[in-house]
Amino acid sequence: MLKILVPMIMMIPTTLFVPSASIWSTAGCQSLMIAMASLTWLIKLSETGWTHVNTYLAIDPLSAPLMVLSCWLLPLMILACQKTTMKEPVNRQRMHVIILTSLSIFLVLAFSSTEIVMFFIMFEATLMPTLVIITRWGAQQERLIAGIYFIFYTLAGSIPLLVSILMLENTTGTLSLLTILYCSPTELDLQTDKLWWVGCLMAFMTKIPLYGVHLWLPKAHVEAPIAGSMILAAVLLKLGGYGMIRLMGILEPVTHELCYPFMVFTLWGVIMTGTICLRQSDLKAMIAYSSVSHMGLVTGALLTQSVWGLAGALVLMIAHGLTSSVLFYIAATHYDRTHTRSIILMRGLQKFLPLIGMWWFFAILANMAMPPLPNFTGEIMIISSLFKWSNWTIILTGTATMITAGYSLFNYLKTQRGELPSHIKTLAPSDTREHILIVLHLAPLALIMLKPEVVWGWPYS
Repeated sequence: MLKILVPMIMMIPTTLFVPSASIWSTAGCQSLMIAMASLTWLIKLSETGWTHVNTYLAIDPLSAPLMVLSCWLLPLMILACQKTTMKEPVNRQRMHVIILTSLSIFLVLAFSSTEIVMFFIMFEATLMPTLVIITRWGAQQERLIAGIYFIFYTLAGSIPLLVSILMLENTTGTLSLLTILYCSPTELDLQTDKLWWVGCLMAFMTKIPLYGVHLWLPKAHVEAPIAGSMILAAVLLKLGGYGMIRLMGILEPVTHELCYPFMVFTLWGVIMTGTICLRQSDLKAMIAYSSVSHMGLVTGALLTQSVWGLAGALVLMIAHGLTSSVLFYIAATHYDRTHTRSIILMRGLQKFLPLIGMWWFFAILANMAMPPLPNFTGEIMIISSLFKWSNWTIILTGTATMITAGYSLFNYLKTQRGELPSHIKTLAPSDTREHILIVLHLAPLALIMLKPEVVWGWPYS
């Protein structure tokens, strides 16, 4: 554990004192070595228990893939924002790297926490770096409104969670994930039990996000810079799913009673956000609503409390994290050249950027869950678990799959085919840095196809 945490923490003083000409190369090399070292977390995981255990931190088959994803995204974020941030003063460049590093540290600590209170603190600590990234480096004035939405929704869900955690500690005497499952069940009356369940999970459902409390996500994605969009889509949303998995083991008896209204919101949201994508003209907003739709499937799978639902949710979280991140990055490369996010004004790019057009096609295929990609594996397992929970869900999940294929292919055809708009006079060619970044997103998807058990969690590890 310390072989990753200590180098990540040391990146902060290194970034502060390194010569200005070496900020980005030093940060990139350090973060890439950390990402490579983190892959050792996937080796020899315990089948049912924890490894690398100490008083407050540990790794298990659920947290390991998410921790590796957090470390893997750090060099990609640094590489992605380098081109635009290098034009700013040196102090701002240093601050940008430090904020991205601190956010990754908080994420690793959150995923490895064995104490629920420590997980809650790290869960909330990710708020400030993300807020600074959105409000300081966002491109437009609306970034301030997006920041207000982000902080309001997050805190509104987190206050009931804090009260519920304190109530849990008062009734069980411990908040350690290593021991709390073996404690006697909490003795609450029926109504208090239901309120406690909602209080525990509402913060995570807001983070994932559940349809109805999702409005902060499209605004944050649209206004965030490229590094903010990448980490938000790839890892921060998965904090909600991770928290739901951890606490649902404690809340299991109540989950079977209360899951019905939330399941309705979840599956209805998958359909509604898909239809919003069909009529969306903003490319980044379309990808953001697509994330809400896919995370709705994850929420539904977790509410079924089945083995296939848990494994499918974890596979889809990892696969969607890589896919949505690369979609946002390619959308940003298009924006840098055309200076618009409108799909209507972004046509015929494949003629001038053929290799990026090919990468865009692969990313679109992953987004629509084409076999044998891990996105397909996750969605099939989720649809199967939902079908076992209720046969009627196949109508909604089948419709959602068709809608996803529709807007994904429409997205590709509109941006890559046709004639170049007359207002675009020149297009800068793609460079090696962009292709390396895209390959580092898509290559893990291909590797997961060859060894999928590393992201299956407990059921099949």
